[in-house]
Amino acid sequence: MSDGESRSGNIDAHVGARIRLRRTMLGLSQEKLGEAIGLTFQQVQKYERGTNRVSASRLFDIARVLDVPIGFFYDDMMREDGQESAEASPVTGFAEAQQSFGGPPSTSAFSSSPVDVGLLSRRETQDLVRAYYRIPGEKVRKRVLELIRSLSVTDDPETGGSGSKEPFAL
Repeated sequence: MSDGESRSGNIDAHVGARIRLRRTMLGLSQEKLGEAIGLTFQQVQKYERGTNRVSASRLFDIARVLDVPIGFFYDDMMREDGQESAEASPVTGFAEAQQSFGGPPSTSAFSSSPVDVGLLSRRETQDLVRAYYRIPGEKVRKRVLELIRSLSVTDDPETGGSGSKEPFAL
């Protein structure tokens, strides 16, 4: 296999992993995604594994069903030399990445730091995101997000974290 074939195989696997990530974050089965885009679950499975390449038109359909921009599937790509691409951006679409629905991106440390895709693939993270979006009312969801942020420990000097936990007041 040539370098070009290996690189395209890596891209296909990355795109497939991002399809799987978003599908599972939404709680969709491979069968449901397949039905929505006119495919069998086996074909979706092949896309997710990187066995089959996703065409541009099919990726467009998948992005529409999964409610993400097409660029989402290429986020966190690595350049050929192993360095993260300058165009790579953190995962967006979560509450901390927007000030309000449809609003401009936030400049907080939470939305500007890269997101570990492995962390997003964990069942615990997926359950947390699903539960979060089941909370009725935007104000309540934002308060829950503030609570979670206040409970997290930050020792990053760039973000001004002191490593201490501040109590959360309602």
